[in-house]
Amino acid sequence: MINLLAKLSVFILLVLLSSSQAVFGIRFVIDREECFSHNVEYDGDTVHVSFVVIKSDAAWHYSEDGVDLVVKGPSGNQIHDYRDKTSEKFEFVAHQKGIHHFCFTNKSPYHETIDFDVHVGHFTYYDQHAKDEHLNPLLEQIAKLEEALYNIQFEQHWLEAQTDRQAIVNEGMSRRAIHKALYESAALIGASAVQVYLLRRLFERKLGMSRV
Repeated sequence: MINLLAKLSVFILLVLLSSSQAVFGIRFVIDREECFSHNVEYDGDTVHVSFVVIKSDAAWHYSEDGVDLVVKGPSGNQIHDYRDKTSEKFEFVAHQKGIHHFCFTNKSPYHETIDFDVHVGHFTYYDQHAKDEHLNPLLEQIAKLEEALYNIQFEQHWLEAQTDRQAIVNEGMSRRAIHKALYESAALIGASAVQVYLLRRLFERKLGMSRV
């Protein structure tokens, strides 16, 4: 029993250490092109990827054009190619271990803020050390639970980025609506002032003619 608990403790510790190195998340500002790399240590690992275009630096600019993302494997082979996306969430199986490249391209004339997240799912301990038949079912369930936990965190991060984007879009639309209302009010006031001026001139002219 003590030996079982010791093995279980070592497994949980190794899972936490290895999983913390398999997650990559960043929020950055792109001008034209930005590339990132992430190391996949084992063949057959599942790579989860998400990105959201949070905002544009132009206060009066709002566009659904999005950005391009090209994913390439260690040998330079193209794995995914997304065009004009404001947000995307996908996964793929890495058939070759090594450095994978993620390149974003911004075709907009404005700087864009992007939230980018990568998570690689792999269970090193279960693959290499789980030899005890009594431990295998327990380790398999813990591995599934750990993967489900990180999938939930990955999904939550993507939803938070989507929420940030929507909040900024709503704020920008509200600001533009207020400014538009102010401009329309100013135009109406100006038109009213011109009408009052013209009416006064008309009455003054008619009054002058009647006196003559």
